[in-house]
Amino acid sequence: MTAIWAGIDAGKTHHHCVAIDESGHRLLSRRVANDEPELLQLLADVLALGDEVTWGIDLADGGAALAITLLLNHDQPVLYLSGRAIHRASEGYRGEGKTDAKDAAVIADQARIRRDLHPLRAGDETVTELKI
Repeated sequence: MTAIWAGIDAGKTHHHCVAIDESGHRLLSRRVANDEPELLQLLADVLALGDEVTWGIDLADGGAALAITLLLNHDQPVLYLSGRAIHRASEGYRGEGKTDAKDAAVIADQARIRRDLHPLRAGDETVTELKI
């Protein structure tokens, strides 16, 4: 079974997604519009990379609402990482300064290595509010 971790650096109009494997090797890096057809295509492309995908995202509301709803409606596990946690963790990663691609890669890697992240679930108050 191939495990994949996908990190989404969420924005209002666009998101950046990076998918990595169990060794942290980057399998996909893509900027997508915050648009249902594009997000569904991203979901399909990431799911094609492995047998089990765990998603990480840096927002639990606002611009991430559509992405979170689509992931949960497709029974995908979604972990929440706060912006502060990403900022602190990114100091330990090499590469260019703050970019959407780097943040998405940090989110994916943190979802891969950390065991203390909060999963978003369909019944959570935040997710319920997103659906409204």
